[in-house]
Amino acid sequence: MRERLEEKLARFESLEREMSDPAVLADQQRLSAVAREHGSLARLVGRYRSFRDIEQQIADLEEMQQGDDEELRALAAAELPELESRRDREWDSLAELCSEDPEAERTRCIVELRAGTGGEEAALFVRDLYEMYRRYGSEQGWAFELLDASPTELGGFKELVLGVSGAGVFRRLRHESGGHRVQRVPDTETKGRIHTSAATVAVLPEPEDVEVSISPDDYRKDIFCASGPGGQHVNKTASAVRLTHLATGIVVQCQDEKSQHKNLAKALRVLKTRLYEHERQIEHAKRSSERKDLVGSGDRSQRIRTYNFPQNRVTDHRINENFTLDQVMAGRLGLVVDAIERHARDARRRAMAPAQPGGN
Repeated sequence: MRERLEEKLARFESLEREMSDPAVLADQQRLSAVAREHGSLARLVGRYRSFRDIEQQIADLEEMQQGDDEELRALAAAELPELESRRDREWDSLAELCSEDPEAERTRCIVELRAGTGGEEAALFVRDLYEMYRRYGSEQGWAFELLDASPTELGGFKELVLGVSGAGVFRRLRHESGGHRVQRVPDTETKGRIHTSAATVAVLPEPEDVEVSISPDDYRKDIFCASGPGGQHVNKTASAVRLTHLATGIVVQCQDEKSQHKNLAKALRVLKTRLYEHERQIEHAKRSSERKDLVGSGDRSQRIRTYNFPQNRVTDHRINENFTLDQVMAGRLGLVVDAIERHARDARRRAMAPAQPGGN
């Protein structure tokens, strides 16, 4: 860990030099990227510099203890315990910061909701999840943008793709990725039987333009007519856009706008986000031996939560806690998010090796 901290400090100082380089100042895109990385490292580097200052003070006091002056030795002995305690606290804080996802403070993300097993009921559950996130986001002051939707006859959605932006948006939503199960009596059920349906959620950090570059040669573009559950929803002109990334096979489409150009712009945003996530997953896999996902893999095949309507209960299976369903669906998702964050923070601390400031 000490080596990683020294590497981050060196990188931070290199970025500081770049930010005063005339060549960088003349290139707005490069300057933006440098400033963003510099800002992402500032908190950790500040803590590490504080930690090193305390270490130096401890070394000075230990040297004083080896001297001949009895008064100085007594003074050093009195001050050392407090400094050593501060050093240990700083080390714990550094361990926490090092284990945190560097993407956590992203202010933009893409949220994808898809109906799973359960047919029309699953599609209606997607709509309910969207309303839950929208109400929660409204309390947080976030902005929602519809990027793509596949509505059904009864008002549900086979798929919804949303752009969400605002302070802390990715940090607060990142643990929502996974399978969401609902147990309730559908409106279409005549015998009062409880049905189980499912939906999947994926929350992906949206990259800046300078972080992912795509040229038209990198993808195939297909244009087609938008489809929907009724004539009033069907665009009679060829405005829907489907993009297929040639290298990875990733496919995205957008048909919500009547303008082909607007659909293309939205599709490119989603494609860049999925490519960025693809690269993140590859990088995480490389570091899998030292980086453990502590509250689930984020894989949409993993069931993370059950919404039991008859019992008015939401259960998050990763932390084995129950919440009142009415409150959660009304937008008080923060009750769940806060509990998951506490669990993740405690798990990160347990996973870290015992604090050995002089070690690696």
